Amino acid sequence: MNQSAKLALGDKSTELELRHGTIGPDVVDIASLYKNTGLFTYDPGFTSTASCESKITYIDGDEGVLLHRGYPIDQLAERGDFLETCYLLLYGELPTAHEMTDFVYRVTRHTMVHEQMSRFYTGFRRDAHPMAVMVGSVGALSAFYHDSTDIADPHQRMVASIRMVAKTPTLAAMAYKYHIGQPFVYPRNDLSYAENFLHMCFAVPCEPYHINPVLAKAMDRIFILHADHEQNASTSTVRLAGSSGANPFACIAAGIACLWGPAHGGANEAALNMLTEIGTKDRIPEFIARAKDKNDPFRLMGFGHRVYKNYDPRAKIMQQTCHEVLDELGLKDDPLLEVAMELEHIALNDPYFIEKKLYPNVDFYSGITLKALGFPTTMFTVLFAVARTVGWIAQWKEMIEDPHQRIGRPRQLYTGAPQRDYVAVGERG
Repeated sequence: MNQSAKLALGDKSTELELRHGTIGPDVVDIASLYKNTGLFTYDPGFTSTASCESKITYIDGDEGVLLHRGYPIDQLAERGDFLETCYLLLYGELPTAHEMTDFVYRVTRHTMVHEQMSRFYTGFRRDAHPMAVMVGSVGALSAFYHDSTDIADPHQRMVASIRMVAKTPTLAAMAYKYHIGQPFVYPRNDLSYAENFLHMCFAVPCEPYHINPVLAKAMDRIFILHADHEQNASTSTVRLAGSSGANPFACIAAGIACLWGPAHGGANEAALNMLTEIGTKDRIPEFIARAKDKNDPFRLMGFGHRVYKNYDPRAKIMQQTCHEVLDELGLKDDPLLEVAMELEHIALNDPYFIEKKLYPNVDFYSGITLKALGFPTTMFTVLFAVARTVGWIAQWKEMIEDPHQRIGRPRQLYTGAPQRDYVAVGERG
């Protein structure tokens, strides 16, 4: 039996269909609202509006649930690897052994970028922020790979998808190397996805680079935990750009630009900057008191989450991974990390934090882990972009293949001047 909601305003009324998802809250379909009543809805930030129908990721923030195609994030991170998660997001199911071998082969053989891309990088200043370089270089891929920009061709869409997953870490490593003044390191086909990325970032031509399996596993988990997160700001940006028919490389560049914002992808960098500001364990009580003071603008970064009103499910795995990395590298005595561990202990035990549900989130632990791995804070959001590329591509591909997809066109509540007549410049008071 189809249910509906009835909206009445004066002498105008309309029946609005109630739609049901597999799990999660029902939604009221307001597509016919303006046609039937001449009214729009007003929803700043679209926080109460479902902008699309999707089968990729489900989040229940109250319960601390994150599912990719129905699989809990903790199972994927603890038992699988990143490319397996990529396959799941792109194709809808976990791969068989044969499918996995074929997928890994295809991604690995696409990790190199056109040699002229290296000259593209030299157009940037050395002190350019790596995210600025990423926005430009990813957008430039459409100038190098014309054979995968026809969005009406399913084969080209898939080739573009594989290319984006494969080449983004190469471009990110090149951005890092250029930033620190070292030569680019080519990808290697004998390494895993995470191993290859670490090698491209930290190897130098004058000596062999030995990959630590604990660090490679941590990098892989960081990629899995950031692979997709439903209709967040950057994903919505990718979908909106894609709704116009823009090529996939341009859409991902738009997503990277959105991710750069400190309220989105820069949260782990902000968390680490906060730890630096606190400095030493003995100063923690002062900052805890400031965080509890409603009149103090100071906020603890890396605690709580806009979506999760419970413990961020990604944070549990990231916490474990963080401690594994610190133990492996013998960094438990690092002053900054000591501050982080003490803050973590307080947040998990202090009644104020528990009552406010200000649990450490994934950004808190990933910032500490990335610092321990040797990345500067300017690279944190770049690594987020590398991981999120597959989620963006999966969401873009789903949108393109949706028969109900239309170009995005949000409405507005206009509060400017009413209509008025033009006055010649000499007659204006």
